[in-house]
Amino acid sequence: MMRKPAVRVRRSLVRQDGATCGERAIPEEAPIAFTYDRQTYAVMMASPADLKDFAYGFSFTEGIITRVSDIAELEVVELDKGVELRMRLREHRKAKLEGRARRFAGPAGCGLCGIESLEEAVAQPPILTSKLKVDSDTVFRAMAGLRNHQPVNAETRGVHAAGFWSLQKNGFVAVREDVGRHNALDKLAGALLQVHANPADGFLALTSRVSIELVQKAAMLGCPLLAAISVPTALALKIADVAGLTLAAIARDDSFEVFTRPERIAVPAHV
Repeated sequence: MMRKPAVRVRRSLVRQDGATCGERAIPEEAPIAFTYDRQTYAVMMASPADLKDFAYGFSFTEGIITRVSDIAELEVVELDKGVELRMRLREHRKAKLEGRARRFAGPAGCGLCGIESLEEAVAQPPILTSKLKVDSDTVFRAMAGLRNHQPVNAETRGVHAAGFWSLQKNGFVAVREDVGRHNALDKLAGALLQVHANPADGFLALTSRVSIELVQKAAMLGCPLLAAISVPTALALKIADVAGLTLAAIARDDSFEVFTRPERIAVPAHV
């Protein structure tokens, strides 16, 4: 039976006037191995949920595939110590694996484990030239509504979420959760690939701080705008600006800050 993304554990709650026994829900994490044609490429610590999405999304943001059909076979195999995502690539994609392997066990907070050079870590992302225009009220509605799509976080208060808001549908196409912020975005990428959503038609909403790997993944997806509830790093801003990505962060109920390419966000004129 597949692991659940949250488990209930016994604990003691200590207050100033004493302690009481009870239970609490906490997030689960497990080693997730990505194997291509029987070779291990990466092992990441992640929430054991939406693993097919994870397989497709991670493969896409790593540049191994460009579409779902590039993976000829995908099997999610539950093992005693974790989960293996066994994939077989179409012949024309196998060359992407040559000369590079990420055989490190990455913690949940790591999005660049196994990178073999400084150049790879700060690699130039695709350039975004989208003419997308989003009004600020839509960003506010998306960030406020994101919490309604986080059942695991509602239970545990311990996981991140990544959602894609489509302007055409005027709502979220998909939201994915994970203990790792980059894992949540990879899972979202995989979900979007499978429903053939167009990332250029909307924006990403994240519950985490914005580090460089999130900007790189957003650019790989072709999504021109990323909004988050926490702060960006200086390097993330530099890469976002180079990529032509609009980055909004520190989103609150009544405000957010735009750090790069502000022309994509329409703000009402003061009366």
